[in-house]
Amino acid sequence: MTAPVTADLCVIGAGSGGLSVAAGAAQLGARVVLIEAGAMGGDCLNTGCVPSKALLAAAKHAHAMTTGRRFGVAPAIPQIDFAAAKDHVAATIAAIAPHDSQERFEGLGVQVIRAPARFVSPREVAAGGTRIRARRFVLATGSRPAIPPVPGIDSVPYLTNETIFDLRTRPEHLIVLGGGPIGIEMAQAHRRLGSEVTVIEAERALGRDDPETAAVVLAALRAEGVVIREQTAAARIAGGAGVTVHLPDGSAVAGTHLLVAAGRQVETEALGLTEAGIKAGPKGIAVDARLRTTNRRVYAIGDAAGGLQFTHVAGYQAGVVIRSALFGMPARQRTDHIPWVTYTDPELAQIGLTESAARDRHGARLEVVRVPFSQNDRARAEGRTEGLLKVMVVRGRPVGASMAGPGAGELVQLWALAIAARLKMSAIAGMVAPYPTLGEINKAAASAYFAPRLFGSSWVKRAVRLVQRF
Repeated sequence: MTAPVTADLCVIGAGSGGLSVAAGAAQLGARVVLIEAGAMGGDCLNTGCVPSKALLAAAKHAHAMTTGRRFGVAPAIPQIDFAAAKDHVAATIAAIAPHDSQERFEGLGVQVIRAPARFVSPREVAAGGTRIRARRFVLATGSRPAIPPVPGIDSVPYLTNETIFDLRTRPEHLIVLGGGPIGIEMAQAHRRLGSEVTVIEAERALGRDDPETAAVVLAALRAEGVVIREQTAAARIAGGAGVTVHLPDGSAVAGTHLLVAAGRQVETEALGLTEAGIKAGPKGIAVDARLRTTNRRVYAIGDAAGGLQFTHVAGYQAGVVIRSALFGMPARQRTDHIPWVTYTDPELAQIGLTESAARDRHGARLEVVRVPFSQNDRARAEGRTEGLLKVMVVRGRPVGASMAGPGAGELVQLWALAIAARLKMSAIAGMVAPYPTLGEINKAAASAYFAPRLFGSSWVKRAVRLVQRF
C-alpha cells in the first residue's frame, strides 16, 4: 500500500454520472480522484446507449430499402453485411471514447486509478494498492444485466447487452427474454437486419409506458415480423443445436441465440459498504433527496442509487451532487421532469405522469389532450402518420406527456422544458412553430386544449359581438 492520497472528492465509477461529477469538480478547482475497474465511459458508451443506437441506425437504413413503393421508389432486398454493421457500432464507440478517456480526465487534473475500489472506513477507500482519504465520495458504479432464475438458463449460452454487440454473425432466430426498452430495441434492430425474432415477456411489453402509446410501437414491430408474446413467462430453457424456451402452456420457442434483457440489478457487495456505514438493498443504495447515503459524506447517483436507470438521469444527478458537495447548497433532486425514450421506429417517449398515473393523482381535475400524427402535415408528406401525442393537463399546466411517433424523442423535449420550468399551456400556444414540421404537433396540442374554451364558450362569443358594435 502506497502513501495515502488525499482528495476533496473521490468518485467511484467512470460511467456517465461519475465522469460528469469528476469533470465538473476538477474544473471548479477541487482535488478529484476517479476510480474505475472496467472500461472508461461505463455501460452507456461501451454496451448500452451508444452501441444500441448505432445498431438501430444500421437497421433503419436496411429497412428503408424495403419501404419505398408508396413514394414511387421500387423496393429492394438489402444486402446486409452483419459484421460491417458491427464495425459501424465499434467505430461509433471509438469516435466518442476520447471524450471519456483516462487521458482527457488526467488532462483536467483528475487522478485516475484503474482498479476495483472498496471502503476500509467511513472516510477511506482502497483501490489498486492506494488508500484514498477524501472529504466526500460519490458512488456511480452503475448496474449489470439481471439474469432471471429460469430453470436451465445456466446450462445454455446467452447474450446480454454486455455481449451482444460483440456478435459478428447474424443470428438466424434471436429469442429475446424481456420486453422492456432494451429487448424491444434489439428485437427491431435484429429483425431489420435479417434475423427472425421472438420476444417473450412475462407481463406487458413496454410496461412502464402509457399502454396507448406503447401499443403503437408494438404494432409496428409486429407488422415487421417480430413475434411478441406478452403475459408469458419462460418456464424452462434447454440447449442443444440452439436454444429452446419452454412456455407454461406446453409450447416452446426454438431459436439459435438467446438475449436476456430482463432488467438491471445493482451490485454493491464488493464495495465494502458496511465498513462505511452505508445502507443498501436489492434495488440499490439508499439515498435521501440530496442523494446522500446513510454516511453523509458519501453520495450515490445513477443506477447505483436505485432510481430511474437512464444516462441522462445520472448526468442530472451529477449536477445535484456538485451543488451540494462543492458549494454546500441544499440541492435536491426531483423526478417529475425526467423524460425517457425507447428508440424504436416509431419512437416512444414519456415525460412526467402517464394518463393512468395522472388520473390516480389528480382525479377529475385532469384533462387529456390527444393529437394524432395523422393531423400533422409534415407527417403526411413523409408517410409517417402512425402514432399520437397525449398531454395530461391540470389547471392549465402540463403534468405529463406521452408520445409515439416519428422523432418522438426529439419532440418530447418541449414538454420536458415545460414541466421542468412549470410553464402553462398558454406558453406552448404562444410559440410560433415553423411550417411544415413534426414539431407543430406540440403547438396543435396546446391549440386543442384551448379550442373548447374559446370556440365553445358563449361568453367569448358575446364579447366578440359586443366589440364589433364599436
